[in-house]
Amino acid sequence: MKAGVRNSTEADYENLLETRRCIGEVLWYRFEGITLRIAKGVSYTPDFVVMLASGEIELHEVKGYWRDDARAKTRVAAEQFPFRIIAITRPSRKKGAGWVFEDI
Repeated sequence: MKAGVRNSTEADYENLLETRRCIGEVLWYRFEGITLRIAKGVSYTPDFVVMLASGEIELHEVKGYWRDDARAKTRVAAEQFPFRIIAITRPSRKKGAGWVFEDI
């Protein structure tokens, strides 16, 4: 995907974040709102930066499915920076609705 353009999974997840903002669980969020440098010439841009009502900042990585290189990059970022990074996937329609959350 082009930088700054949401795919359908990211757009659906943003709807969930907006609902959470409306009920007060989330204060603020931004799509591709931060980029972290994890090595020389290598950066990581999470799908969403989220500020919870508590003031805690989380990085949310939304995937339809994981490729090994994306998971590795996300793990390197989690080791280097003091943010909680959460991997979010949507199960196949056969497995039901909703989202699966995994701490990295």
